[in-house]
Amino acid sequence: QVQLVESGGGLVQAGGSLRLSCVASGRASNSYYIAWFRQTPGKEREFVTYISQSGATTNYAESVKGRFTISRDNVKNTVYLQMNSLKPEDAAVYYCAANLGGADFQARHYGYWGQGTQVTVSS
Repeated sequence: QVQLVESGGGLVQAGGSLRLSCVASGRASNSYYIAWFRQTPGKEREFVTYISQSGATTNYAESVKGRFTISRDNVKNTVYLQMNSLKPEDAAVYYCAANLGGADFQARHYGYWGQGTQVTVSS
């Protein structure tokens, strides 16, 4: 069982930056791939990025490449999402999710989810 808690969302102007955090707790929480997804009303959750257990492997959606960076600190059991050059289309509820099975782009394969944190980008 893994518990995930996100924080760091808020309101930012277009072009600005935010850093989201996802704190994991529970059994062997550092044994999981961690991903960030985002969701807007009426749409399915969209893959943003994931990071492997060691942090050596990452992957990003094309829409955020070059602007977002995922990292993790396994001592603090925390995964970060640094978001730069934010655009209005980045506005969404951002969720972190954990997957013991490995790298995956599909939300349905992630068994553990946080409660989400709202990111609002004003134009």
